[in-house]
Amino acid sequence: MSEAPHAYDVYQARRQRLRERCAAAGDAAAVVSRPANIRYLTGTAPERAALLLGVHDPGADVLLCAVPPGARPEEGRPDEALRLQLLDGPGADPAVAAATLALRQGRRPVAVEEHDLTVARHRAMASAAPGISLTDLGGAVEQLRYVKDEEEISCLRIAAEITDQALGELLESILVGRTERHLALELERRLIDHGADGPAFASSVGTGPNAGLARHQPTDRRVEEGDFLTVSLGAVYRGYRCAIGRTFVIGTTPADWQVELYDLVFAAQRAGREALTPGAACRDVDRAARQVLTGAGYTEGLAPVTGHGVGLENVEDPQIAPAAMGKLDARVPVTVEPGVHLPGRGGVRIDDTLVVRPEADGGPELLTITTKELLAL
Repeated sequence: MSEAPHAYDVYQARRQRLRERCAAAGDAAAVVSRPANIRYLTGTAPERAALLLGVHDPGADVLLCAVPPGARPEEGRPDEALRLQLLDGPGADPAVAAATLALRQGRRPVAVEEHDLTVARHRAMASAAPGISLTDLGGAVEQLRYVKDEEEISCLRIAAEITDQALGELLESILVGRTERHLALELERRLIDHGADGPAFASSVGTGPNAGLARHQPTDRRVEEGDFLTVSLGAVYRGYRCAIGRTFVIGTTPADWQVELYDLVFAAQRAGREALTPGAACRDVDRAARQVLTGAGYTEGLAPVTGHGVGLENVEDPQIAPAAMGKLDARVPVTVEPGVHLPGRGGVRIDDTLVVRPEADGGPELLTITTKELLAL
């Protein structure tokens, strides 16, 4: 799916920033193969593609796409400054074709995303372009993606609105007697109904003893009165992904232990959210949330991370974890998602997607706004 023509200059500017980094490293060209990075630099996301970036010649940028036999290529070009080259044949590898094209143009050395390529693909590129020098581009594009522009944040905001709508509608329906698997499938259908490209990840629904488990895969267990119910879902909009997680009680007034556990996780999540300021160390944000839980005696089974960045991928930098390096910047979207699970009883998870903002702009911007009150459904 290509972006509107008026947005083309955004992608040209992004490629120019990468071009400058490559030039400073002494590279003559770059081959970008990671799908999210291709989308960031071109505004389009073919299934099998590679971007050849001409470091000293913007007019030499080429998007190479492998087209399966009998399939129609994606309509339109990403932008006027980017040539589109279609590759026929079931075995065509766009990254290998890009290396060959770079050699034919006399461009060397060529930087490649070694963290994305398999050893076999890297060898195939070297074999197809003998004499070419392959260097490591590293995480150069990921570093450019770290801080989002306002157009990207707008896409995240819409993804969050879709997610809130889908969750809100589910909560208005009858839940007792339905299975975790059925509810998860219904959530994903509602995401599509409200305009999502698709679910950002496999929706998770946990009930009773399954509630509060991170990344729980829904089962055929049916919702029962008195259960904790935890739900985790997210929408994709124009490639951008958000996440939300909420916990509820089914059909009755919450038990004392449920209220106590919920209040504790809520306090941890609030502490993490309030620590999201530009310049804050990522490990300090994790500590702010984690120490609320450990101070109450919950030290076993806590998630290794309190949150992470989001954008064109479900998990991006930064990591909000005990050993995380680095600091937050303004306009970095992250999740804050602490949780506690009590084996055999269930647990609580509360997840939000927020954008780091300075205090002068109102502090962290909460994108997922479904209530965090402990509702009895």
